[in-house]
Amino acid sequence: MTTTPNKTTKKSAKVVPHIIEPLFLGSLPEHTRDRLNLYLRVIHLCGDVGSFHFGPFRVVFFNTPEYAHHILVEHAADFDKGAAIHNTFRPVIGNGIFVSEGNLHRRQRKIMAPSFQPRHIISYAATMVQYSEIIQQEWQEAITIDVSQAMTDLTMSVIGKVLFDADVFTETDELGAAMTTTLGHVSHSLSQLLPIPLSWPTIRNKHTREAIALLRGRIQKLIEERRAETTERNDFLSVLLYSKDEDGNFMSDAQIIDEALTLFGAGHETTATALAWTWYLLASHPDIYKKVQAEVDSVLQGRTPTYADLARLPYCLQVFKETLRLYPPAYATSRVPLHDVDIDGYMVHKQDIVFVSAYTLHRRPDTFPEPEKFDPDRFTPENEKKFPRHAYMPFGAGPRICIGNHFAMMEGQLLLATLAQRVTFELVPDQQIIPDPSKHLTIRPKYGVNMVVHRREGR
Repeated sequence: MTTTPNKTTKKSAKVVPHIIEPLFLGSLPEHTRDRLNLYLRVIHLCGDVGSFHFGPFRVVFFNTPEYAHHILVEHAADFDKGAAIHNTFRPVIGNGIFVSEGNLHRRQRKIMAPSFQPRHIISYAATMVQYSEIIQQEWQEAITIDVSQAMTDLTMSVIGKVLFDADVFTETDELGAAMTTTLGHVSHSLSQLLPIPLSWPTIRNKHTREAIALLRGRIQKLIEERRAETTERNDFLSVLLYSKDEDGNFMSDAQIIDEALTLFGAGHETTATALAWTWYLLASHPDIYKKVQAEVDSVLQGRTPTYADLARLPYCLQVFKETLRLYPPAYATSRVPLHDVDIDGYMVHKQDIVFVSAYTLHRRPDTFPEPEKFDPDRFTPENEKKFPRHAYMPFGAGPRICIGNHFAMMEGQLLLATLAQRVTFELVPDQQIIPDPSKHLTIRPKYGVNMVVHRREGR
């Protein structure tokens, strides 16, 4: 057997079960190679709480909605993201809202959060639809495309426009390569016990530094152009430039660049990943695909969707939510205790790493029967109300919940509706479509998703 059963100490602390693993490196090689199955194996062997190791560091894995609430909400102030996250992300994307801690994080979130509320992002719906229409017009009948790459191109174009009010559609390859390089460096570093510092003269580091310089230089140029203008634009860069904190202070250019890089990276990578899996699942379930297209045909009747149409496209939303359940782009959240913390009788220590995984929470059969089945009807309003709190958390939870969650949901639903009425994707046979977060920060398909495009008649 591979677990240590729970027992009670004199202090009434529960003992965290652990898996048997190799000495020295522990489960780090397996985590690098196949982390999603590692998480599932820990749960299978240990139950709702289990542990494994990254070298000398114990990882305590919690897997109930209640534990997610304890860690991410109730005890949020007792944890931070830890040295590994800080040391890996900060040299690459700076100290933006994803990485910052304490007072800086609270300040930045307070400045930025209002601009991500639904009433403020409605104006970006037209941009999302516009770029969807542009990209689909380039697809000729029977052409084969990698849908994963196409969705990355599309969402990068959207975030470039709403973040910078800049038409970067023709620059996607250059900017995409730079962002992919930087995020790939982060993902690689996080999979190493002792990552090589970015300052060291390796080939990987050289390419990463060049990519960072390209991105930062482009954003700095946009800031300078914006400061020279006399009118304020309707984009997030304007929010960053002109918003003040409680003391009336503006952000520095360096902080603006850090936040813009964070939004640019997260704002396209996560939605692109979710949409790639959406098209794969729809192509694999033709009855559900037809139901999506019947809905958009009935509601839109050939015209482009608007924000006002979203309420009349509930099945599109259910499909997108169910995709986020099966393949949440942000598949796991890690925290490091600032001091010893008691979580329901389990003592996690200052040197531990705590994991909560949306990927495994979303596969709990007590909440989601037949959890591997693609079933958008789980997300009818009546069924969704039955979920325990934090049983479904594709955007995290608590004070660090994804600031762009409303933006991502609106974008996913709109892009799905727009493309579903124009084309039908047919999955190229004999592909290996598997999630692989080892080379990316999200749960991207490892080898892409090759699809044949069929133009819909009269569309």
